[in-house]
Amino acid sequence: MKVLIVGSGGRENTLAWKASLSPKVDKIYCAPGNAGIAKYAECVDIGAMEFERLASFAEENAIDLTIIGMDDPLVGGIVDVFEKRGLRVFGPRKNAAILEGSKAFSKDLMKKYHIPTAAYENFYFAEDALKYLETARFPIVLKADGLALGKGVLICNTLEEAQDGVKTIMQDKKFGAAGNCMVIEEFMTGREVSVLSFVDGKTIRTMTSAQDHKRAKDGDQGLNTGGMGTFSPSPFYTKEVDDFCSRYIYQPTVDAMAAEGRPFKGIIFFGLMLTLDGPKVLEYNARFGDPEAQVVLPRMKNDMIEVMEACIDGRLDEIELEFEDNAAVCVVLASDGYPVSYEKGFPIEGLEKFRDQDGFYVFHAGTKFKDGKIVTNGGRVLGVTATGKTLKEARANAYEATRWISFENKYMRNDIGKAIDEA
Repeated sequence: MKVLIVGSGGRENTLAWKASLSPKVDKIYCAPGNAGIAKYAECVDIGAMEFERLASFAEENAIDLTIIGMDDPLVGGIVDVFEKRGLRVFGPRKNAAILEGSKAFSKDLMKKYHIPTAAYENFYFAEDALKYLETARFPIVLKADGLALGKGVLICNTLEEAQDGVKTIMQDKKFGAAGNCMVIEEFMTGREVSVLSFVDGKTIRTMTSAQDHKRAKDGDQGLNTGGMGTFSPSPFYTKEVDDFCSRYIYQPTVDAMAAEGRPFKGIIFFGLMLTLDGPKVLEYNARFGDPEAQVVLPRMKNDMIEVMEACIDGRLDEIELEFEDNAAVCVVLASDGYPVSYEKGFPIEGLEKFRDQDGFYVFHAGTKFKDGKIVTNGGRVLGVTATGKTLKEARANAYEATRWISFENKYMRNDIGKAIDEA
């Protein structure tokens, strides 16, 4: 079986590694890929948004399954292009990927189908948003409606901060067209938990829980990023929480999308806030989280390819997901200055130390080959993941492994999983 993975980050490196473990898979391609993905796949120089070129490559190379890793091509409709050509592809169609592509859509969906979430209002004009803020309670949250690389959310503690936020999103268009509409919602407090799930249009199978660290600096300070590290499982995600979410959030979301004529096949990522009033949805994503995939997939016992094919064929009800009775922690090694400005092109040393190290993984996010060496090529460079019998052991192992890697301007948070100590 030939598999094509579309994307170039740590998530896609994890998907390529997991696909390589399937006895069904003979050959893996990745477009465009990165230096770490090249260990498992033949990298192809086609951009993730070049839908027709990617589909033609899949046809010409008799690809049996294409896995779309990234949000932009999913929201842009790549699955529709592949399906029109009769190609098997894993991911939601454009009309379902809107679940992530438009926060205004997802909030309205939750409101219509009584799925617990924060109170909110949608705004299409800056003047209306500014007027609303004059009577709002603070802190408050501003969200660009569209995709913004995980950075389009502003938490504002004062009216002045919120007014500046409206200017940033809607007038200065820092996040481009994503800011044509803006969601203003109440600030929720509690523990954040991420739950990834496989969906086949009607059936949902949730994976083990994880917890992300979005802020750039220790103590959850600094700007929002694409993710600075994760751990799995979350000690705060209890059976009671799972039962509540299954009844009032997970299946209702799948049913709501089907009722709207937008049946969802692929991955739904539930970003949850465990509030004093119960779990509520912070956000939906329409693909694996990055770096959540880097702690969830190493713990999954199932053949990922089998599960994905069941989703495509509408027989996910035949699958039961199984996970190792262990824990995993991922620490992101970034370029100093991320997510604002940073330098690239520095040689990375120590990658060979991960060879044949059971329970230790290094997933490449922003790397490339240059003059025969692997060099930094992004803000988030590597995800260092380690497993352990307990979360504390996994955390200690992950931080030990970060010391194996060196490159100029290496930066990481030192408190990934610190909440474990408080559980």
